[in-house]
Amino acid sequence: MELCPCGSGKSYVRCCKPLHKGAACAVTAEQLMRSRYCAYVKTEVDYILRTTMPKTRETLDANATRSWSTRAEWQKLEILSTTGGGPDDTEGTVEFIAHYNEKEQRRHHHEIGKFKKYRGKWYYDDGELPAPKQVVRETPKIGRNDPCPCGSGKKYKKCCGK
Repeated sequence: MELCPCGSGKSYVRCCKPLHKGAACAVTAEQLMRSRYCAYVKTEVDYILRTTMPKTRETLDANATRSWSTRAEWQKLEILSTTGGGPDDTEGTVEFIAHYNEKEQRRHHHEIGKFKKYRGKWYYDDGELPAPKQVVRETPKIGRNDPCPCGSGKKYKKCCGK
């Protein structure tokens, strides 16, 4: 049994394959997100195009999508959060990280995907990169001329700050 690459724990045949082949439609925004990731893994470019909101579909480059899909070695999908996107909703967001290797380097695509229901079906509408998180120092900053925290009695710049 081949597990579905989307990370659901189900077999591909019982999970994303029916969506890819048009036998079923995603019930939630997260299910659509998972099936789209799986479509990149399986190079189901037609599905990726078909599940993109019609108004933005024409801006997609099918050849570039196919190239990225085949060039990348897909590792896993990590769903960080979902907002809305349930069966009774009309909009939803899914924050995710798609991990992959490309040119022997580990990479990831971190996005907040926006999904909309149009004529009763879920579509990928747009996405944005999450805002960078500010790093907050847990300890006070040590100045160059402050005493070294190791207790040597020397200035930091002459001791551990070298």
